[in-house]
Amino acid sequence: MTHPPEILCIGSVLWDIIGRAPSAMRPGADVPGRITRGPGGVALNIALSLAHFGLRPALLSAVGRDAPGEELLALCAARGLDTSHVWRASELPTDQYMAIEGAGGLVAAIADAHSLEAAGDRILAPLHDGTLGSAVHPHNGPIALDGNLTTALLTQIAHDPAFSAADLRIAPASPGKAERLLPFLQTGRGILYVNLEEAGILCGRAFASAARVAEALIARGAARAIVTNGAAPAADAGPDGVLTGQPPPVLVTRVTGAGDTFMAAHIAAECTGASRATALDRALQAAATHVSSEIAP
Repeated sequence: MTHPPEILCIGSVLWDIIGRAPSAMRPGADVPGRITRGPGGVALNIALSLAHFGLRPALLSAVGRDAPGEELLALCAARGLDTSHVWRASELPTDQYMAIEGAGGLVAAIADAHSLEAAGDRILAPLHDGTLGSAVHPHNGPIALDGNLTTALLTQIAHDPAFSAADLRIAPASPGKAERLLPFLQTGRGILYVNLEEAGILCGRAFASAARVAEALIARGAARAIVTNGAAPAADAGPDGVLTGQPPPVLVTRVTGAGDTFMAAHIAAECTGASRATALDRALQAAATHVSSEIAP
C-alpha cells in the first residue's frame, strides 16, 4: 500500500553543476578545483532533506522526458521521494543550475529554470483536480514552495483557494527573485524563509540584523518570517514576538543548498511538535553541518 505524502514540495527539480575551488576567486580567474553534478533545485533540495529527516515528500514540478530527466526522477524515487505528480513534457528539456564557489562563498551562478516557467500552473493540477486537493476541498497539509516559479504563478498561488488551508512555507530561490514573494505579504499567507538580503529587498531597504528585518516583514503583512544572516544570529518573527538563534561556528566549505537544508530542518522539527526555539536551533545546526561538509548527504 502506498502511503500518502506528508508534505508537498513545489518548484524547481533539476541538475546542479557546481564548481568549487579552495581559493578566493576574482572575475576572470582560472583556478583548479572540483566540479560535481547532482540533484538540485530549491524544491528538490528541500524534499531530499525532508526525506533525510524521516518525512515522506512529494514533488510538484516539471521535468523533461529526456535522458537527464529520466535519470533525475529515478534518483529521486530511489531516495524516497514521490515523483508521481511531476508534470512531464517531451518538448521541454530538464532544467539545470550552474554555480561557481570559491573560498569566500558563491562567486556566480546561473539558474536555467525555463522548463519550469513554461509549465506554468500545469504543475499545480493535482491540487485542483482532487488528486491532492481542490478549491472546494483544499489540501490541508504542509507545502514547501520555492520562488523559481514565475511572478504570475506565485501571485496566483497567493490568492488561490486551493492553498487556503495549507501550512504554506515559502522561500525565494535567490535575492534576484525575492520580489516575487511580495504577493504573500499582501495576502498575509504563508511563512517566509529568507536571508537578510532577501528580506531587505522585500522591505525596500537594508537592515543590520535578522531580528529587525523580521519585525519589518511582519509589519509589512507577513504572517511569520524566519530570517537567516550567515554566521550572525537568525530570527523567527510572528504573532508571538521575535526570537533569535545563534548558528554554530563552523568552517564553510560549500554554500549551495544551505538555505534549503535550513528550511527543511525547520519544517521537519515543527512537524514533530518542536517549539519555535528548538526548531530554529535544529535548523541552524543542520545548515552548519551542510556548509561544513564536503559531500552532500
